[in-house]
Amino acid sequence: MKVILLTEVPGKGGEGDVVEVARGFFNNYLGPQKKAVLATAGNLKQLEQRRGNIAKREEKRIADAEALKASLEGKKVFVDAKVGEEGVLFGSVTAAMIADAVKAETGVEIDRKRLDIRKAIKTAGAHTVALNIYRDIHVDLQLTVGAEVAEEETEEVEAVETEAVEAEATEEVAE
Repeated sequence: MKVILLTEVPGKGGEGDVVEVARGFFNNYLGPQKKAVLATAGNLKQLEQRRGNIAKREEKRIADAEALKASLEGKKVFVDAKVGEEGVLFGSVTAAMIADAVKAETGVEIDRKRLDIRKAIKTAGAHTVALNIYRDIHVDLQLTVGAEVAEEETEEVEAVETEAVEAEATEEVAE
């Protein structure tokens, strides 16, 4: 059955597209969610009148997506996770954890549902995760998981311990 999409539907099309879908898909999902209407003569006529507005919104969405891609491209994101022996995580890194880390480090809020994690991230170190921003606009996020903080904390602790030892040695010499 032919329908007119009112919003973007992944795998089917974007706003204003006339697509062929199964009757059950329309009756059970697209119709009740108000994501599509039947492609009747009247609805097609209304669509033609709205084409200009749809094109403007589409241009704005694409421009926003490109700006987001430019702001995230080449950025390295650190995800804090508990790391056990041999660099294995307790659990795995979730999409929500990645979205929170991106927001904390770049100030950009992303939808966790648009992250494409191919396989579970269960080891510390560098990983790459794809972010599907809008339709064909994607960016690869460079993640560093867990180990970097452990190394930095170890260096900081060693520095503090070294300062404490030097301070004690200075006090002993002064006495």
